[in-house]
Order: sequence, then structure tokens, then C-alpha cells
Amino acid sequence: MNRRSLLKAAIAFAAAAGVARPASAAGAAKELAPADAALRAEAARDARAWRASRRFVATSAGRVAVVERGRCPQAALFLHGLPLNSFQWRGAIARLAPHRRCIAPDFLGLGHSEPAPQAKLDPEGQVAMLAELLDKLGVEKVDVVASDSGGAVAQLFLVLHPERVRSLLLANCDTELDCPPPAMQPVIELAKQGKFAQEWLAPWLADKDKARSPEGLGGICYARPAALADEVFETYLRPLVDNPQRLHGYIAALERNALHGIKPALKASTAPVRVLWGMADEIFPPRGADYLEQAFGNSKGVRRIEGGKLFWPEEQPGLVAREALALWRSA
Repeated sequence: MNRRSLLKAAIAFAAAAGVARPASAAGAAKELAPADAALRAEAARDARAWRASRRFVATSAGRVAVVERGRCPQAALFLHGLPLNSFQWRGAIARLAPHRRCIAPDFLGLGHSEPAPQAKLDPEGQVAMLAELLDKLGVEKVDVVASDSGGAVAQLFLVLHPERVRSLLLANCDTELDCPPPAMQPVIELAKQGKFAQEWLAPWLADKDKARSPEGLGGICYARPAALADEVFETYLRPLVDNPQRLHGYIAALERNALHGIKPALKASTAPVRVLWGMADEIFPPRGADYLEQAFGNSKGVRRIEGGKLFWPEEQPGLVAREALALWRSA
């Protein structure tokens, strides 16, 4: 694939791993609305607190970065997407910590987790890491909340460890039909060449207004990119640009459809499952919501969120929390 074709394909798919053509920041510097300024300030404070709360748990797959909030007997496990990390769930966890012991790890290859040299970064490898992590934390059973590539891991975790899943709340994510979604192919191609982090993420890290632009990570994946603080991009992109080999290994491992043939096992599950789907997502098409609505044996239906882009759960943590609490009451 030549560069022009690659760029065209990347712009067309435009998100899950934050791929889009580097955009000019011209016109991006507009007067910041007071509400957006307030959200930026809140995110900056959250980023500092999240960093201070992060700890590492040693597993056979490497050192896993984890943030925990809440001390309830029952636990919830939060699984993030690409190119994000556990910080994605800060707002939802702040609301849910009074109701659950909230556990938010960074996947191997993303965020601040440090995979061992032999660690498997594919979805099955992530499932094995999560099972061991929960053992290390003394947690037997969890309510799982997941989105994006974390949703594929969540479905596999439900099938491979059904006794450990009390309930499952899914936002826009991989399904058996789109694992990975076709739009991810340009990202996988660049990752296999070892170029993705430097060609796409580094420019956004260097220019936060470019990252917020319509063709940047913010404009593509968020409905309100102007509200994203510089610290948000630093939190997500800095560890990936500084450790590109980890990121590229994670992305390359997504090339195979890890969910192929999973539907019978999903149908056999008795865990209650609720799906929330942002309808403005350019990566995971609405057919994913239709598929998941029928896929699970104990489906609690689908809520379709008009205007929600891929990372809407970060922008609407109150909605995530309300839906999670309702689902947990039914479990």
C-alpha cells in the first residue's frame, strides 16, 4: 500500500488507534468557552491524582499498572480502548467507587504496564493477564465494564472465565463481525512497519491543538474535543510514543479475529449484559450494536446514544455510572 492510499484509508477509518492525517493547527486556537476551560482544569487535576494513585502489580506477563478506587466487597473491572489507558474511566469510577471496588488496569502494550519479553499481547494474552491480576488482588468475581478493543478482551474473559464475571457492560467495541474493524487495517500495517507511534501519535503529542483538530485524535473520537486538556493527551500518548515497540506489538496482535466463532459461547452465558452504543462512531458501525443485542443469552438490551463518538464513555461518565448501577442491581 503506497503512502497516499494509506493516508486515505487512515482518514476514512479515523479513530480507534487515533489515526488520521496530520492536520494543520490553523484555526484551531479559538477562544475557549468557560465550560470547556472548566473541564480542562478538572481533567488536569484528575491526571495528577491518577498518576499519584497508579501502582504496579507483578505478574508472569510483566508489571501491570493499576489504579484502584473504592473498598466495597464486590469489585468491578474497567477495560480501556486503544490508544487510551485506565484514565479513560476516571469519571465513571469516581461515581461508582462508593458501590464497588473499582479496578482499572492498563493493558499490556498500552499505558504504563510493562510487559515481560515473552508476554503475549493478543486478546487471549490480555485475558490471562487479567485473571492472574485478579488472583494477585484477591478478587474472585467482577462486574466488567469495557469499550473499544477492551470489549473484545471482555467478551473473551466472559467465555474463558464465566465463573468470574457477575455482569458485563459494553460500549462501542469489537464484535465477531468486526474484529478488528476494517478501518484498523491501515493502523495494523503501520504498526507492523514500526512507524505508527512516530508518524501519527508523536505529532499530536507535540501539538495539542492539532490533536484537538477535526482530523486529530480529539476531533475524531470525541464529541467535544475543545474540552480535552493537554494533560489528557500527555497521559494517553506519552507512554506510547516513549515505548513504541510495546504499542506496535499490541496493535499487530489485533490482526487476527480473536472473536471468530464466539457467538455460541456468548449465547450460553447467563451473566446479564448491557450494551451502550454511540451512534456517531466512525470506527465501529451500528451493526455491532445490532449483533450484540442478539448475541448474549442474558441480554439486557442496547441503548443507542445519538451523537456519541468512539470515546463517548469518557465524556459521559454519569451515563456509564447510571447504566452500570442499573445492571448491577439485576445481576
